[in-house]
Amino acid sequence: MPGKTARLCLSMVLILLVGLTAAATCAVAQAAGENMPTTQTITGCLQKGLESGGFFVISSNNKHWEVYNAGNVPLADHVGQTVTLTGTFPHRTAAQEEKSQPYEKKETGTRQHADFQVTSLQVVSPTCGK
Repeated sequence: MPGKTARLCLSMVLILLVGLTAAATCAVAQAAGENMPTTQTITGCLQKGLESGGFFVISSNNKHWEVYNAGNVPLADHVGQTVTLTGTFPHRTAAQEEKSQPYEKKETGTRQHADFQVTSLQVVSPTCGK
C-alpha cells in the first residue's frame, strides 16, 4: 500500500503543478494583452495645432483628438481635409502632457479631449464639412 499512496501523491502533485503552470501562463498573457495598445480609427477634420508640428482632429461628435505621428504619415499635407486616422491611444508621460497642455486648452475649448498616435491616414473628403 505505501507504494500506491506514494504514486497517488506524486500524481496529485503533478496535476497541481500542471494546473498552476497553466494558470500562471494565462495570467501573464492577459497582463501582457492589457498593456498592448489596440488599433483604433477616428474620423474628423484634420487641423494644424498651435504647438510646433502639432495637429488635431475634431470629430463629427465634437471630440478633440491631439494627433501624434507614429511614423511617416504626411499629416501636414492633409490639413483642412476630413480624414480617417488609424492608430493607438498613447501612454504619454507627465512631462509630455505638461508640455502640450497650454496648447490643448486653447484648441479644445469645452470639447472632450484625448491623444491619438497615428500610424496611417485615409482621406474621406478633400474638405471639412460643417
